[in-house]
Amino acid sequence: MNRRRDFAYITLADFLVRSAYQMGKTPLLPIFAASLGASDALLGFIVSVSTLTGMGLKPFVGILSDRWGRRWWLLAGTAFFALMPFLYRFVHTPEQLVLIRIVHGTATAIYGPVTLAYVAEMHSRRRAERLGWFEMARSGGYIVGPAVAGWLLLWFSPVAVFTVIGLLSTLAFLPVLRLTDFAPPAEARPPIGRQVREALRAGSRTPAIWLSGGLEAAVYIATYAVKAFLPLYALSMGVSIVVVGLFFSVQEGTALLLKPFGGRVGDRIGYLYAIAAGMAVTGLPLLVLPAARGDFGLLALAVLMGCGQALVFPATVALISTQIDERHVGAGMGLAGTLENAGKVVGPVAGGLLIASLDYAPMFRSMGGLLAAAGLAVWIAGLRSQERRAAVRS
Repeated sequence: MNRRRDFAYITLADFLVRSAYQMGKTPLLPIFAASLGASDALLGFIVSVSTLTGMGLKPFVGILSDRWGRRWWLLAGTAFFALMPFLYRFVHTPEQLVLIRIVHGTATAIYGPVTLAYVAEMHSRRRAERLGWFEMARSGGYIVGPAVAGWLLLWFSPVAVFTVIGLLSTLAFLPVLRLTDFAPPAEARPPIGRQVREALRAGSRTPAIWLSGGLEAAVYIATYAVKAFLPLYALSMGVSIVVVGLFFSVQEGTALLLKPFGGRVGDRIGYLYAIAAGMAVTGLPLLVLPAARGDFGLLALAVLMGCGQALVFPATVALISTQIDERHVGAGMGLAGTLENAGKVVGPVAGGLLIASLDYAPMFRSMGGLLAAAGLAVWIAGLRSQERRAAVRS
């Protein structure tokens, strides 16, 4: 295996399909759904329903990629990314759009655990740093995709833009077809039913999966609540919508640029400590957000949140890959991905309930307090674990 070459191919493929997929999500999807007559409530469900697909499928896709190899599943995921956008031209009702989004979500359900497992298996040293570089390219799609979609909508109809998305996604076949893959030999594979049971059992008994996945979910609960409600809060406080948009761009851009550095920190100080520090750094800006004054103060908090996310996400994936049985790496990534998706779904709902019972400011402080407290608890747990190991050695 030429690791550098394969890393470049998997990173390029993921960047291409993620950028195209994000083109179809924001701002294109809400505009298309509204043109079909979707209500506000249904529109929100349409935007989030593909996440629910991933919650159900990721663990099983990961298990099957452990069995048959990563490359074939990446080809299947690329096919979903490339073919599904062409079907949007046959959608005429919001209900049809819901069904298309459910099936389209299969693409990310495949790519999520399989790409992470592929990258994690490449390197035993500097694993989190390598994952940070990969996550950097993946996050680039969240910046490039919406900007390109907005520009295309100036010239083309939503349906035409979906066609462009399909064409762009087909380019990912080129790097995926050149990937090296080493699937387990057929004679070494247990019956599929037994492998599924063994993988789920191994995953459920690996504390790192529940810890990393749960902590990732906590971060997503907070950050997705912010995505959902910061625009409304900022507008009510007289903040320009331009500044609100810059807040999220600065947050994502900071996380994108610093993820390789965050991964290196995790490799050096330990993954648990990097996760704990990242959660605290992400939570502290939310604690003080209601007191922020001026555009500069708000954007400074966005930078801090991005720094925290850059510490958390490479380390969580690296921690899982070092703890789970090497035969079930894909399954572990899938189970953690299910927890991650749950956080994305729960975040806006929990944020809305807190706002309804309290208000915007207490909601932000509650989310920040949740992350800061969880980060402190993980740090203390890591110190105690280190002390116990030292006592055993002595």
